[in-house]
Amino acid sequence: MSDPSEHPAEDIAHDLQGVVGLPDGVEPPPQLFDAFWAYEAALMDDDLERLGAFFATGPDVMRGDASGLLVGRENIDRFRTGRGGAPARTVTEIQVRPITETHAYVTSVNAPDKGGRGLVTQLWERCGDQDATPGGWVITAAHVSAPPPAMDTRIWRVLGSPLVPATTSDGPLAGVTVAVKDIVAVPGQRIGAGVPAYLAEATVEQRPADALAALLSAGASVRGIAQTDQFAYSIAGKNAAYGTPSNPAAPGSIPGGSSSGPATAVASGQADLGLGTDTAGSIRVPASYQGLWGLRPTHGAVSLTGVLPLAPSYDTPGWLARDGRVLLEAARASLPSASQRPLASRRALVDPRLFNAVDDEVGITLRSVAHDSADRRILDPLEHVELPAPDELFRIFRYTQSAEAARSWQEWIDRHPGALAQDVAERFAWAASVTPEQEEEALEAKRQAREAIDAALGDAILLLPSASSVAPPLDASVERLQEVREATLGITAVAGITGRPALSVPLLQCDGGPVGLSLVGPRGSDLVLIDIALEWVDALR
Repeated sequence: MSDPSEHPAEDIAHDLQGVVGLPDGVEPPPQLFDAFWAYEAALMDDDLERLGAFFATGPDVMRGDASGLLVGRENIDRFRTGRGGAPARTVTEIQVRPITETHAYVTSVNAPDKGGRGLVTQLWERCGDQDATPGGWVITAAHVSAPPPAMDTRIWRVLGSPLVPATTSDGPLAGVTVAVKDIVAVPGQRIGAGVPAYLAEATVEQRPADALAALLSAGASVRGIAQTDQFAYSIAGKNAAYGTPSNPAAPGSIPGGSSSGPATAVASGQADLGLGTDTAGSIRVPASYQGLWGLRPTHGAVSLTGVLPLAPSYDTPGWLARDGRVLLEAARASLPSASQRPLASRRALVDPRLFNAVDDEVGITLRSVAHDSADRRILDPLEHVELPAPDELFRIFRYTQSAEAARSWQEWIDRHPGALAQDVAERFAWAASVTPEQEEEALEAKRQAREAIDAALGDAILLLPSASSVAPPLDASVERLQEVREATLGITAVAGITGRPALSVPLLQCDGGPVGLSLVGPRGSDLVLIDIALEWVDALR
């Protein structure tokens, strides 16, 4: 088919007989087709400036696709900047339904070069700058339906139906499907750790990791192996080799990592439960960014056998779920009963500095919901407590975790130059620079911080933000991502340094997306924390 953008608008219906559809006796709106084809040309050229001119300005313009809905020109422009261009395609059909002299509804069918069929629906309005777009036509709302992929490789590395069946047809997790983070052993599969060079050398696993075996024995099945940040050494959720999983709860934003694949699989409804790991916050951060329940259990309560290490004194398996009751059953199936104990009271504490360390909107919103727990008698009236400063906790965590990460992976990295993405490689390079003296000093500071936190908290529940911000946009600068990382790790380190369980609860929605509130309890209070949070959420309904 010749490119209709080469023809004047009045000839298009004749050149594309059977392709353009208009109601009988209705003329095409002047220059609408010119605008349509000019937009298509700009899309294929990935010309961001021209594309921007074709969308109406202001906060009410909309664009939606399978990843979610973007509202506001600013959010649409940000998404387009981070997308990296649309797949090449040929328009095969256009249906136009004029609404008024200045509004028209347009649906087009396209054939991507890679196969399949796509559908685009747009509401055009003649209100723009006629020097910027033909006839001043701009898009005020659009919905894009791309051909469904057999598998979204940004989320999954391997899929099955199921990939691994449950070991029992009965059990509390019967029918639950699991997305397994790609550092956890799955029988019959290799571990890839988000690094193609590591996957290429990996051997097939013969048995499931202990954490996975517990879920299989409770009736769950494995849906597939989900992507992770490289060697799980990030909380952003980006992977240069496989792409960045979408964030269904905040389209155009990062998903959070390193359990990004399991989180997105659960948030998008492709799995019921995510089995991931949490070292620095890799369960809690994606849970916060994507509006999920996420539990980092008491350190050491769940076996790490069959899980690749990063920093063993901090590493722990953990779970992500849309439904807190599914999370509760996963925790019950995985945590030895001997490791759990009741709480003597529901005494609740907050450290104002932890809330001051986050973005203003997040801090204000979380403070209000924290106080709501006391108002609803879910927790006892809040008391203030003073813990070590977040920046000091970050420093302790950074040095001690980094030294362990270097011991885990530096030898492999040295044998495989260029195998890692730049940001991860730089993080490992810094880790390798930590001296034994620096690690020893940080370990002593960690011991003191743990004692101070334990003395301050006792058997109380600490309420704190799950992350320092909503999910940053995909095009956030390196500097902004590092700022968010450091602020977040200063908060999540409370649980990491003490080994206490931390539960992220999806209680809040800010303008930029969801944000979680975490409950950190005494060691062994994992199940009680979930019960309290479920009661809290039920009270809010």
